[in-house]
Amino acid sequence: MHANSEKMMTRRAALAGAAIMIGASLAQAQTPAEFYKGKQIQMMVYSGAGSTYDTYARLLSRHMIRHIPGSPNIVVQNMVGAGGLKLVDYLNRIAPKDGTVFGTVSRGNPFDPIMGKKDIEFDPLKLTWIGSMNREVAIALSWGTSPVKTFEDLRKIELLVPGTGAGADSEIIPRAYNVLAGTKFKIVSGYRDTSEASLQLETGELQGIAYWSMSAIMSLKPDWVLNKKVNILFHTGVSEAPDLPGVPRIRELIKDETDRKALEFLLAREVMGRPFVGPPGIPADRAKALRDAFDATMKDPEFLKDAARGNVEVNLVTADEINTLLRDAAALPPAVIERARQTLERN
Repeated sequence: MHANSEKMMTRRAALAGAAIMIGASLAQAQTPAEFYKGKQIQMMVYSGAGSTYDTYARLLSRHMIRHIPGSPNIVVQNMVGAGGLKLVDYLNRIAPKDGTVFGTVSRGNPFDPIMGKKDIEFDPLKLTWIGSMNREVAIALSWGTSPVKTFEDLRKIELLVPGTGAGADSEIIPRAYNVLAGTKFKIVSGYRDTSEASLQLETGELQGIAYWSMSAIMSLKPDWVLNKKVNILFHTGVSEAPDLPGVPRIRELIKDETDRKALEFLLAREVMGRPFVGPPGIPADRAKALRDAFDATMKDPEFLKDAARGNVEVNLVTADEINTLLRDAAALPPAVIERARQTLERN
């Protein structure tokens, strides 16, 4: 009896193992349309409701469902914390790797491991990049009543600006400006996001914003620019910005070559202005389906009309472009990356 029992248990274990393998094989054999039919996709957002990233994600969710095979539902969820690193960690370690979860993270997050930031446990080149909804040019501004009216003023007079987390662009970039360009931004941390902090300029709690994308300000606060309620101190573009005549480029204002390249490395994130990314290991056919759906959505006439109604700037950056950008950044001379890293430690 004992021997027979052992044989039965062995057979059951073998059958159970075979069933698992068959189930896995069947799942792998599904086409993306078969897999996604009746499914729900979680689209995660690293910042709060009402932020620019949230606005982009909700716009995308309304239209991308028409282009994903199987027409799954898309539900937008916010996961705020650590300037986007909380969401990146979730995608990297915890989220299902089957193509049912992806999200939009801070464009600066994938550069943190390249700079050797401590306690970072993800490889940006192993994540499943889906694409970006636009490229960015950012501006630095002061409120109209501030004594800081120009870039030269900013080298002499301290300007109170918001910070939204140690890993966020709102803190990383102004720290770099201070070291590499001699500015005097004083970061006040603790704000949920820049759109929330912008309300405090009108009350006088803050005096300016060191790093805010032009698309965000024109979407959320167009009257600030159109009615000249703010002083635009400089912008981050590679070339002259037609919409900002006479506004200096920060890249031109740094004379030392290594310092300039270090800032350009930090500003490379602007190419992927509103990036969407999934966990590592998503099956290749589903990753392709999501990327193709994303690219198609960016050209969808209904989507573009919806974006125009909301003053949302759209300019497709493909997953291939993002991967190339990250590979190029990681291959920069160590001296440039080290200089960028040092600037952040000295503030």
